[in-house]
Amino acid sequence: MTADPVTVAVPTEVLDAGPQIQGSSSIVPAGDEACGYEYSYADLFTERLRAAGQAISTVQTPLPPEYIHMSPEELDARIYSAKATLGDRLFILGHHYQRDEIIKFADARGDSFKLSQLAAARPTASHLVFCGVHFMAESADILSGANQQVILPNLSAGCSMADMASTDDVLACWDQLTSELGDDHGIIPVTYMNSAAALKAFCGHHGGIVCTSSNARSVLNWAFERGRRVLFFPDQHLGRNTALAMGIPMEEMALWTPGAYLGGQTLGALERSRVILWRGHCSVHGRFRPEQIGSARASDPDVKIIVHPECPREVVDLADYVGSTEYIIKVVTEAPDGTSWAVGTEIHLVNRLQTELPGKRVVCLDPVVCPCSTMYRVHPAYLAWALDNLVEGTVVNRVQVDETVAKWARIALDRMLAVP
Repeated sequence: MTADPVTVAVPTEVLDAGPQIQGSSSIVPAGDEACGYEYSYADLFTERLRAAGQAISTVQTPLPPEYIHMSPEELDARIYSAKATLGDRLFILGHHYQRDEIIKFADARGDSFKLSQLAAARPTASHLVFCGVHFMAESADILSGANQQVILPNLSAGCSMADMASTDDVLACWDQLTSELGDDHGIIPVTYMNSAAALKAFCGHHGGIVCTSSNARSVLNWAFERGRRVLFFPDQHLGRNTALAMGIPMEEMALWTPGAYLGGQTLGALERSRVILWRGHCSVHGRFRPEQIGSARASDPDVKIIVHPECPREVVDLADYVGSTEYIIKVVTEAPDGTSWAVGTEIHLVNRLQTELPGKRVVCLDPVVCPCSTMYRVHPAYLAWALDNLVEGTVVNRVQVDETVAKWARIALDRMLAVP
């Protein structure tokens, strides 16, 4: 990482804390017992999380017709003109999975966490336009300064994996686990960066932490130093692959199905578990299969297979290299010319590597091209519309995280940053 994140001053004892609430948090308000009401997990913070989740808008205002009918050349001209007018007040962030028609306008490109750090390190930029998906814009808002506004060109650009772990489902899971496993449950919640701000805040509030695909192993080590179990969400594959690499056997992992009592597990299975995995996955990386690796090696015996840890275990086990998006870029870029690579990640990144590294053969492991469909919703027309409004002094599609949620989410992020 080339930039230092903006952080809040948090006491060491908070950063280093274990779970702050032990056991069940079921509360029955005075006078309601006779009415039969039971308010499970009804503390003020939980209600704040729920309210914040419900307040998130992912409904995009229809574009004015003029933008829909503009040619690519006209859209490009609008965007370049707006960038010139706004100057240093504007900073456009482009995620690696974005289409080329968007990435060419980015002032910085990277994965979600790197981009959030870079945005926070640009205090002169009052407008941060994040060409990514919703949880990325939330993270940028959490880490950015008070003078900065984060804008998502298309509010409907979400993340199917992040959506697989709703605030209510995670709260219900925690309530059941802490109730059934008792006061000494020893659970440390760990959320992947690819999650809603409310879940990062949940982890911060309960002694937990955030991880990326680059530091998941170090983060799990941190968690096991503070507890006996980890609740890992929302991506089961990253959690499973990381735990296996640490030597944790499958017999000590349980897969939690949201909506089912005890996640569809027996109490005994949960008591034996060291890692409780959430039944979530990436719709892109979940497409990769062992047969694709076999086909790639059959057609080119010298090919190297490199995949993202969000891929299923069976794929990761057969790959030559496994790592984050930044790791994949580094390994393929630094490889000698003449080498051949089959890459298990999003197609826009793979195609960009092939274009920028003509001395190497770089192909997608999946022959049936599957882009990140929600990322693809950030079309140049939406970017032009958002920037034109900024030129006119109007901020559209601002992503702003609730103050309390942001505070606790930042604590979880700061714990991650403090992990060696």
